[in-house]
Amino acid sequence: MTPVDHVVTSGTFSLDGGTWDVDNNVWIVGDEHEVLVIDAAHDAEKIAAAVGDRRVVAVVCTHAHDDHVNQAPALADRFGAPILLNPAEAPLWEMTWPDRKPDGELRDGEVLKAGGVELHLLQTPGHSPGSTCLYAPELKLVFSGDTLFNGGPGATGRSYSNFDTIISSIRQKLLTLPGDTGVRTGHGDSTRIGAESPHLEEWIARGH
Repeated sequence: MTPVDHVVTSGTFSLDGGTWDVDNNVWIVGDEHEVLVIDAAHDAEKIAAAVGDRRVVAVVCTHAHDDHVNQAPALADRFGAPILLNPAEAPLWEMTWPDRKPDGELRDGEVLKAGGVELHLLQTPGHSPGSTCLYAPELKLVFSGDTLFNGGPGATGRSYSNFDTIISSIRQKLLTLPGDTGVRTGHGDSTRIGAESPHLEEWIARGH
């Protein structure tokens, strides 16, 4: 069994009075015994089927936009696992789950472990206040949520987002990773740090 399983789920994203159809990448990281579920989106049954009989160490939310957390409580309850989220995401989380709080916090520099895999937490605000990427050095992978995509930074045109902040986060926390680091994104195709880093100045010019 590979250390990373990938599930694509479909649903909607709603914020600021708009709703859009989206496909989300759900990442399951660990081994044959225990895993972390990253971004429990849209389809709890499909995600649970991919987990199988493995122990879920935690349901990790890279950020709290509703399309990334709408199945977090269902998966957490099903597997008896905690929901982990950066506390700066509270305003967004409460839009979807006003009567339930996350069980624990994601803090910059801390390390999560499952099945022998270490995921280093990189707080990368900008797309949202507490967006968090998860870097697995031994796998040469970073799970970027909606901070970095194939082709550029995540969206910053909605509430609780800021373009200058996301560019700073990407510059300081992601583009400093080895160029051959694979980027596993929250939506769409994967990429590599080395494929995105040459375009930083282009993003800045386009963003302004």
